[in-house]
Amino acid sequence: MKRNNENIKLSDALQDFVSHNKLQTGLDKVNARDVWNEQMGPAIEKYTTSLKLEGSTLYVQLSSSVLREELSYGKEKIIRIMNENLGKELIKKLVLR
Repeated sequence: MKRNNENIKLSDALQDFVSHNKLQTGLDKVNARDVWNEQMGPAIEKYTTSLKLEGSTLYVQLSSSVLREELSYGKEKIIRIMNENLGKELIKKLVLR
């Protein structure tokens, strides 16, 4: 990180802080939950009982077996939408439970 009288962008300073303190994994987990709720909408959010990001796998627990079956047909599309909105290829696998 640049110090003293050198100018630094706030975004760069925050990224340095996140990297230095190893906070990126935690931020990715929070961001994944936010993007899931935002992109899937309130109807699906209502049936989402648990959402966990472990490595590059997103585990989503749903209280509706019918919804779980319906979403299973669009896993690749869901992964693509999630990654686009996260701004990086974070999720490689989606597991619906």
